[in-house]
Amino acid sequence: MPEKTSTISGFYRLSIEERVKKLRAFADLSDDDVALLSAFGALDAETADRMIENVVGSYAFPLGLATNFQINGQDYLIPMALEEPSVVAAASNAARMTRKTGGFKASSTDPVMIGQIQVTDIPDMKAAQDTVLEQKENLLKVANAQDPVLVKFGGGARDLQLRQLETMMGPMLILHLLVDARDAMGANAVNTMCEALAPLIEELTKGKVYLRILSNLAEYRRARAEALFSAKDLGGPHVVEGILKAYAFAQADPYRCATHNKGIMNGIDAVLLATGQDFRAVEAGAHTYAATQDGGYQSLTHYEKTPEGDLRATIELPMAVGLVGGATRTHPVARLCVKILGVKTATELAQIIVSVGLAQNVAALRALSQEGIQAGHMKLHARNVAIAAGAFEGEVDQVAQKMIAEKRVRFDAAQEILAEMRKKKV
Repeated sequence: MPEKTSTISGFYRLSIEERVKKLRAFADLSDDDVALLSAFGALDAETADRMIENVVGSYAFPLGLATNFQINGQDYLIPMALEEPSVVAAASNAARMTRKTGGFKASSTDPVMIGQIQVTDIPDMKAAQDTVLEQKENLLKVANAQDPVLVKFGGGARDLQLRQLETMMGPMLILHLLVDARDAMGANAVNTMCEALAPLIEELTKGKVYLRILSNLAEYRRARAEALFSAKDLGGPHVVEGILKAYAFAQADPYRCATHNKGIMNGIDAVLLATGQDFRAVEAGAHTYAATQDGGYQSLTHYEKTPEGDLRATIELPMAVGLVGGATRTHPVARLCVKILGVKTATELAQIIVSVGLAQNVAALRALSQEGIQAGHMKLHARNVAIAAGAFEGEVDQVAQKMIAEKRVRFDAAQEILAEMRKKKV
């Protein structure tokens, strides 16, 4: 039997069927395995094959709807794609609480992205900076010439900033090209502009340009949301106190703050994924933004008690999202999710997303500071464990309930309970 190898010449040139045939031999796949890979669903095989390389199938996430959201006076049903239980329900519940107090109030800055051009080996740093600044207007014109359509819609290169950086490889001049991306995420436009400026920057500085690429720390492109939660709806003054103490814990301890911010991103990433956004870019930008605040890594949310004893919650973070280009236009379900939201601009989408992140964080802190996260989360998680253990539709709830009652929500426990149930039926 020939030895297995992952070196397959011309794999990318093969059809999906031919790739799956190669994969079947390598991984000893069954007919059922191959059928599962071939079930592309809403994302058809041809579209998937254009989106990434070496496609052999597609991977589906559950798509749920968060309800009750009212943002800037408008109602939304919000698509969320994720695999973690309790997130959609928690966000919906928190949104319900805000309706009595006016819902979420959201805003955002202009959609300005940062492109970075790294210049090294500069013989005279001051002279280089002076020369670049003297040519700033010409450089901006060259940048804008790369995307006349963006300029036509009110976007384009706005400014050029300089930073001198001391590094382990010596001093570097970093140019920040600020680009208003309008309703696009902006990566392609910014990268194209930086590429066009690179040879001109080398000529002006007498240095060597290496990297010229977008930064995912989109600090100028921020979205903000706030909401008021009455103490009564939260469960009483002691719940407000518990949330404030949980927030204080996160602000003081990076180990807690990492999980605190992860909870925010549970809601944010789910909407990003549903609408075809680059969720990795937003995630990276969010955590970097949190880490560059005074005092080190900080919470992306802020909480305070009002004079009336209620809870005021706010959130702010970089939110680089778009409605033009990328998977948002390519993926049929992403297009449908945008239609469900009814959004017309990228800034409106950003405001919705941060509102979901805020709702999710409030709900999580409320649960954590009171009954604990397991009470609600484990009820849903137990069902998933039961299904993974092989429980059929009529058995899932029984297995889940018994695991919860015995406080043994584990795969081995589910198998044991399932075996006992089936033995009694025989």
